Amino acid sequence: MELDELIETFEFLGDWEERYRFLIDLGRKLPPMPAEEHTEANKVRGCMSQVWFAHSLRPGTPPTLEFRGDSDAHIVKGLIALLFAVVSGKTPREIADSDIGEIFTRLGLENHITMNRRNGFYSMVERIQNIARQELARA
Repeated sequence: MELDELIETFEFLGDWEERYRFLIDLGRKLPPMPAEEHTEANKVRGCMSQVWFAHSLRPGTPPTLEFRGDSDAHIVKGLIALLFAVVSGKTPREIADSDIGEIFTRLGLENHITMNRRNGFYSMVERIQNIARQELARA
């Protein structure tokens, strides 16, 4: 799902109770992250809940990143799914150069998510961009 499609869906849903349900549904649709990837190395720091990210570089010209993630909190899992919908399948350069935090603002989450979740969201964004930068440095 692209960012514009997510924005349209959010606008269509109207009230925030429906939007939260949509986020939770997105999280439920995340492919399961293998238990062996729930490691300290994959843990995202700065989140109140438990969050793990792993990735792989899909070969191609140019190579693209695929992400896997999990959380013990339903809304956070939905935020992960939202982020992954926007960045998975993109090149490390596209991810490193993009303003991923813009998602939060464009969806209107700034005023409807707690400060702790907001901070956690930006920690997840930072982790994704760091992964992209590391892959660029390896190339």
